[in-house]
Amino acid sequence: MDFLLRLVGGGWLLPFAGVAVGVIVGYVARRFHFCTMSALERHWFAGDSNGLRSWILAAATALLCTQLFVALGLAETSDSFYLTEPLPVAGALLGGLLFGFGMALVGTCGFGALVRLGGGNLRALVVLTGIGLAALAAQRGVTGHFRQWFLDPLSIAFPGTGGQSLAAPFNALSGVDLSVPLGLTLGGVTILQLLRDRQFRADRGKLIAGSVIGLAIALGWLITSGLQTQLMRPVQVEAGSFVMPVGDAILQLIAVTGEIPDYGVGLVAGVFIGAAFAAWRADDMRWEACDDARELSRHLLGAFLMGSGGVFALGCTIGQGVSAVSVLAASAPMAVAAMVLGARIGLGVLLEGSPFGFLKAALSSRA
Repeated sequence: MDFLLRLVGGGWLLPFAGVAVGVIVGYVARRFHFCTMSALERHWFAGDSNGLRSWILAAATALLCTQLFVALGLAETSDSFYLTEPLPVAGALLGGLLFGFGMALVGTCGFGALVRLGGGNLRALVVLTGIGLAALAAQRGVTGHFRQWFLDPLSIAFPGTGGQSLAAPFNALSGVDLSVPLGLTLGGVTILQLLRDRQFRADRGKLIAGSVIGLAIALGWLITSGLQTQLMRPVQVEAGSFVMPVGDAILQLIAVTGEIPDYGVGLVAGVFIGAAFAAWRADDMRWEACDDARELSRHLLGAFLMGSGGVFALGCTIGQGVSAVSVLAASAPMAVAAMVLGARIGLGVLLEGSPFGFLKAALSSRA
């Protein structure tokens, strides 16, 4: 009992909680092939939208459950950096484009790289190392100067609206906090619309993956906001992202920082462990590496773009695409749209030899 009390009092409960949630997320993602980049590719080139629907289901489930936790007084998300002013418009747009393009070069995002690493993919190790180092540079190093000098001044404040939540304008006009009703309505309606598709309903794996990952993100808000009032140290209220936490995990591995790892670092470790367990159970573990220097350079460039862009945009496909959506952050639709566009441009370069060939094809088909 004394050991448990020291564990909680010392703050180690926070990263251990992240590991526990991450193990579930990593196992489910590996077991049911949850990958944003793969979902987009199959939607655009194979006519299969179930992967994309699963990703949307994760965001909608996270939104519904998070707002339900807030309504019940179990979670408090107002301290999240996704909701603090000002709104990083330039960062969300440029960072999202860079992240999406890098994701196309690599074939997955930071979250997907962790899941692949669990199966022995050494390309993913290269990517994660690049993402982590680029994120540290964008947050505290060389490229951070560009962020501070160019992107941060282009952020927009909304005085009088109460923050950068999508519900803030409605709250200001009505004088009532409509965040929870709006979130519950949007989450519930989106889930019902997704379930109307018979083909998606029949795909149990995609249903399970989207639902579990969405719930896990909501649990992140519940855990970190709850421990914020219990631990005797500052706690960042967060739910899940795989850019800056990867850099923080690298720091924890290579240096004695004197700081206890936070929830995000625990989540990164847990996703890897869960994915490795799923790969082991399925007898799907094998070593994979880059075929040649050209492939290696493409992965390094993609990792740099994702690490830098993820910090500029304040998140990745999970951070902005699910976590920020779950708190109705105004930055989420901008960042996600930019990521999707960046990914499509990147695939155009890689597969079609033209970054904007898809636009020309769409315009000509309409004509």
